[in-house]
Amino acid sequence: MSCCGPNRRLVLSALGLAAALPMLTGRSAGIARAQGNSLLATDLELVTVTATSAVLTWTTLDAGSGAPADADTEVRVAPADSSASARVALSDPEPTPYHYAEITGLEPGRAYRFEAYSGGVRATPAPNLATRMPGSPECTGEFATLTPPPGRLLRTLALCNDVHFGEEVSGLIAAGLPPGVRQEPGLPPYPEVMLTALLDDLRRPDRGADQLLLAGDLTAEATPEQTRGVRRLLDGWGAAGRDWFATRGNHDRPHVGAEYAGCPVVADAEHHDCWGESFIPRGELIEHDLGGLRLLGLDTTALDAAGGLIDDAQFDRLRGLLSADPDRPTLLFGHHPVTFESAISNIGGPDFVLNRTDAARLQSLYQSTPGVFLHHSGHTHRNRRTRPDIPLNIEFLEVAAVKEYPGGYTLLNLHEGGYQANFYKTRTPDARRWSTRTRAEYFGLIPEYTLGTTADRNHVVLRDLSGLT
Repeated sequence: MSCCGPNRRLVLSALGLAAALPMLTGRSAGIARAQGNSLLATDLELVTVTATSAVLTWTTLDAGSGAPADADTEVRVAPADSSASARVALSDPEPTPYHYAEITGLEPGRAYRFEAYSGGVRATPAPNLATRMPGSPECTGEFATLTPPPGRLLRTLALCNDVHFGEEVSGLIAAGLPPGVRQEPGLPPYPEVMLTALLDDLRRPDRGADQLLLAGDLTAEATPEQTRGVRRLLDGWGAAGRDWFATRGNHDRPHVGAEYAGCPVVADAEHHDCWGESFIPRGELIEHDLGGLRLLGLDTTALDAAGGLIDDAQFDRLRGLLSADPDRPTLLFGHHPVTFESAISNIGGPDFVLNRTDAARLQSLYQSTPGVFLHHSGHTHRNRRTRPDIPLNIEFLEVAAVKEYPGGYTLLNLHEGGYQANFYKTRTPDARRWSTRTRAEYFGLIPEYTLGTTADRNHVVLRDLSGLT
């Protein structure tokens, strides 16, 4: 596939199409049917690669109007070391503009060639650097399945964050800019669409998550209605403290104003903590045991700021827990990323993540706690692994937002000899439609920032987790 290295014309075309998508996808009654050579199959992304499967997504548009166009879904696959023609691995005649194709039955640790088609037209990546860089699977038409960790599968955790329940405009950064994206009239609110799709996914046999971890920003502004609404959906899925675990994000912080007056007072007479009333009080560290796995959830939020901190009382409790059993396999999750690499690479800058003092003392604590193997964060809305500031055998993983493109979660399969991490987009029809619609965010540049590399989204880490049950 000769698509690598986007030129200026392609990038400008992509920005123009992305800017138009909110209007085009708003024509809920105007989805076209593919006819002849009128179809454009674009936005191809190899989202997920496991040891035995892969997930591809793309969009079909009417080549004349740019409106979403219904078409079938087909993927052809062949071993990369074979000269045989690619065989049809998936064929779905159900017409849709928003294609989600999961191919299964692949061999671990093997390279494959792949082709995706709709209406006989081969899908190609959008003119984004994220999928048109030389060597990217979307450009080469090849990928390699993962080699799973050794030993039995012990447990599957789902990692997610940034639901923003109650939000009405997606993609805003500050002062109403850049231009945001709204849900189409007549459809359910998009945070509800995306969270419901995630919860539906996790109960399906092909995902089979045992527990769900939510690393903050469950709400848009932590109003009583928002906190109770998201809690109601989670309680419908499972039991708090057994099936799902949640920490607070900056959007969930205590607020001021008459709307919050009925919730518990914190810090002063003005701030009221509605999120804490429905979930966990402010500044409280959560601790749970999952078959020998120590799960620790941090409240990294400040009272009136987007950036993060860990107060002394919470840090002292964390130090005590880790010091008492430093070798126990431990996973931590909290809203704000920790590393300096994250601080300088996110679009909000260093003040957007955990402050450098608390980040330094947290990593120093991890240095004397060899059982800690992963720290999961949200907040940046991107898939990204970053390097620790000091030598540590710990993965610092940021997971893309539930609420918007790419719209999903990471499954963490824990084996006796390590773990496998895979990011999945949610796949209900309304979720796929909204995820495509929000590709227009950041002036159409959101894939460059949030999608991450194939390795950010899909990787294996070898660790001794044999003590877990």
